[in-house]
Amino acid sequence: MLRFALAALAAVLFSDRAMAAPPPLEAYAALPAMEQLTLSPSGERYAFIAKDGDARRLFVAGADNKPIDAVDVGDAKIVDVTWAGDDYVLVSTLATLNLGLDFTVSKHELEAVVVVNLKTHANFAVFQQQKATVAGAVFGRFGARQVDGRWYGYFGGVTYERDKGGSYLSHTWPDLYRVDLETGDAHLLTRGQESLVSWAVDAAGQVEARTLYDAMSGAWRVTALTPGGRDLAKGVSPLVRPHIGLGRKPDQILIGKPNEDGGYDYVEAPLAGGEATPLGDQDKFWGPASDPNTGVLVGEFDHGDDMPTVFFDPTAQMKWRAASRAFPGYRTRIESWSSDFNRLVVFTDGKDDSGTYWLVDIAKRSASQLGRAYPGVKPADVGPVRMIDYQAGDGLALHGVLTLPPGREPKNLPLVVLPHGGPEDRDFPGFDWLAQAFAARGYAVFQPNFRGSSGYGQDFVRAGYGQWGRKMQTDVSDGVAELTRQGIADPHRACIVGWSYGGYAALAGVTVQQGLYRCAVSVAGVADLPSMLTYERDMTGGVGAKERYWKTFMGATSGSEAELKPLSPARRADRADAPILLIHGKEDTTVPVDQSQTMEKALRSAGKPVETVYLPGGDHQLSQAQTRLAMLQAAVAFVEKYDPAEAAVTASKGAP
Repeated sequence: MLRFALAALAAVLFSDRAMAAPPPLEAYAALPAMEQLTLSPSGERYAFIAKDGDARRLFVAGADNKPIDAVDVGDAKIVDVTWAGDDYVLVSTLATLNLGLDFTVSKHELEAVVVVNLKTHANFAVFQQQKATVAGAVFGRFGARQVDGRWYGYFGGVTYERDKGGSYLSHTWPDLYRVDLETGDAHLLTRGQESLVSWAVDAAGQVEARTLYDAMSGAWRVTALTPGGRDLAKGVSPLVRPHIGLGRKPDQILIGKPNEDGGYDYVEAPLAGGEATPLGDQDKFWGPASDPNTGVLVGEFDHGDDMPTVFFDPTAQMKWRAASRAFPGYRTRIESWSSDFNRLVVFTDGKDDSGTYWLVDIAKRSASQLGRAYPGVKPADVGPVRMIDYQAGDGLALHGVLTLPPGREPKNLPLVVLPHGGPEDRDFPGFDWLAQAFAARGYAVFQPNFRGSSGYGQDFVRAGYGQWGRKMQTDVSDGVAELTRQGIADPHRACIVGWSYGGYAALAGVTVQQGLYRCAVSVAGVADLPSMLTYERDMTGGVGAKERYWKTFMGATSGSEAELKPLSPARRADRADAPILLIHGKEDTTVPVDQSQTMEKALRSAGKPVETVYLPGGDHQLSQAQTRLAMLQAAVAFVEKYDPAEAAVTASKGAP
């Protein structure tokens, strides 16, 4: 049954008190009890994914909290929930499929979009009706627009060719289709080509521009599709492709122009030709904020620990500031807004909040709680979180997130080092379910934003180029040294746990580096850099921007992969100086499971202690609850085995 609750702002966050024991691991590993919450354009309806007993469903309700519809989504991996008007909800999912022997890498993660019609309470998958002429997956989403009173979605679709023998796949690049969201009928708008990356569709449903990128040479162009088809921008980028979207005005296109550092310079270019205008302060600019209902550029995300959102319209910015000030002391993020900006969905976390969704009504000056992401983690169970500033060995200013055990003195604690994935990503000072699970069991948890992380400007990203296993690695251990210097962490009681690139850092922390950690846990980690590059080549069908990007980041600066071997934990397994746990999903298409299998074989051959957990059906994110729980149970048990927090807890209570 769908249930909703309204509560006063402060009363809800502070109503729960401490429990004698930490919450079970299921409270952290469970998929969020509420997620992907988004408002319709009018603000009169909202949709979200939530648990309903043992089931997961898409729920739709009115602003009065009365249920409108509910659709089972099972254990699907939901990546987005969006609206088209007030009557259609689009749910985007990912699934790992085996495409067969015709593909170099047979397993690929493909996207599907389901359209939920709130008028008829029916739903269909995009291209479902065209399965004989268009492949079932969606290759790019380009918005939903209302044209002559009807709502259409714009999607990339791979078109089958036909001959006397039937339908066959002659190419894998998408064409652009317009899909009627009422009937499911799909109309081919424009053909794609091998080098085509994406399209920009304006608020009236017109295809205004496209991007072209040659993977071999790195040459790129952004071309207007108005008469004349003039180039709006062009250049050469060996590492990244250009981005496009709609500008603030109907006659402008937003272009993310690749720069020589592998980052982007954002400009607004007039479709009619003329000089492009730089967008904002590029030093603080992280990325564009576009209206989900029209695609029009409405603001920007800036660098910062709170990733502040700045809206260009002064009234909208004033309303957002007023809404965020209603939650003092908490990290706030705007999730969705109505077209008139009078209703907002705000997400809060941090302090004693494990993640709460609020419906803010500007006119009524009220905030109503819609639900919690992790209701099993009560306020008293949330460990305090703060940023730590420190310096790398070469003097570079660094920052990291420190999560402390709730109710414990931050002194001489056992430490779990938790480097993030990406590596071009970053951690924020909010509620992190994995960090909090360890903190609840007595560990301080440190999440370093080492060089190469995003969110600190392109110079900081570029500082990480060529630094896998080198300065990116010592940035992590320099942070451990700082926590030791401050007396927070016991210098002899640290384990390192990482996921994806963080899994590489965990493995490198006990092979490439030595003498630092009591144990290491790698979740979906890279173990052998040369073979990972081969996999990337096979995934993309040859040398291209993605492989060049990874070579640049990893450090194959001469073009030779031989220089990556000393940085590969699987090639240094004989140096492993601590027990290692390898956890990997068997359906991982980002970092293939054979990376962990190669590491396991190398460790066993070297006579080093290693344990493994291979998860059937697990993808890279372990997006199903059962695989996430299996990972967390194994990781916590392993760390507690080799570095039990019990002694530190006893000491903190004054026991001898």
